[in-house]
Amino acid sequence: MSSEATVSAASGVSPAPVSLRRVFSWQRAWEAVVHALLLGCALVSVVTTAAIVFVLLYDSVLWVPWWPEHRPFFAQVSVLEFLTETRWTPQYPEKHFGIWPLLVDTLLITVIAGMIGLPMGLASAIYLSEYSSPRARGILKPVLELLAGIPTVVYGYFALYFLTPFLIMPVLHHGLGLHVDRFNALSGGIVVGLMIVPMVASLSEDVLRAVPSSLREAGYALGSTKFDVSVKIVVPSSLSGILASFLLALSRAIGETMAVTIASGQKPQLTINPLVQIQTMTSYIVNVMKGDAEIGSIEYKSLYAVALVLFLITLSMNYVSQLILRRFREVYQ
Repeated sequence: MSSEATVSAASGVSPAPVSLRRVFSWQRAWEAVVHALLLGCALVSVVTTAAIVFVLLYDSVLWVPWWPEHRPFFAQVSVLEFLTETRWTPQYPEKHFGIWPLLVDTLLITVIAGMIGLPMGLASAIYLSEYSSPRARGILKPVLELLAGIPTVVYGYFALYFLTPFLIMPVLHHGLGLHVDRFNALSGGIVVGLMIVPMVASLSEDVLRAVPSSLREAGYALGSTKFDVSVKIVVPSSLSGILASFLLALSRAIGETMAVTIASGQKPQLTINPLVQIQTMTSYIVNVMKGDAEIGSIEYKSLYAVALVLFLITLSMNYVSQLILRRFREVYQ
């Protein structure tokens, strides 16, 4: 008799069937496969981000010693000129590569969009969370999410063929006598602001509804009105999530491409006048990719430098949002 059988007989337990051992072996193999697949899916975002960074750095910063013909953008244009020059004319005979016109134009669009989208989104979130009935919420929230699914090119043509000729021009040009370009930053900022409303409303509403009901009931017990409870208790208690939604929405506004390209034009100007034609960083990238610039030329490589700046700005905003979340996070028991 084998030792295994002797031990089993002594303990009174019959040995496990061979088929059961095979089942356990297959289960362990399947768990290993599932673990590898899940790990691979988790690494996709990391690998994708690393690939994006490499592509941006390759044509903007990296110099390859064994390939002397490869000259990145900053090997031909100094970083000082790029950061201090106030003219951006890469496709003109007299070339200037100062990032400030594109940067200021992008900031102008973002400020206009934030002034419109953030208050509207937060007000919508407060209504959905504190005032609306379940039936109204069930109708309005899907409508907001539907607005988020409209293609951005539609928003761009809406600004170009409706906002500018039927709203902005009659009020500001014909009514007040102000000069308004056909393509202008105001119309682009307005539609981008409308585009970020669903994001702010949806994220903020989820955060507001997560506030414990005991805080609301304590406010009502002290005689506060619904408005007081909403503004003085619920909103401050949800500050971390609201600020995070604001930063995410502003990052979305900074990276918007087609709506701004169609509505605001493609003329970089160092200006804060919202009634003139401008060009954001994303619009310039689209303009270069149309095929006017020769591949490998300094004009073509300038888009990688601009894209690198855009990437760093959005990355910084996401990092700041995480800092704010850690600073203002409150845990409710």
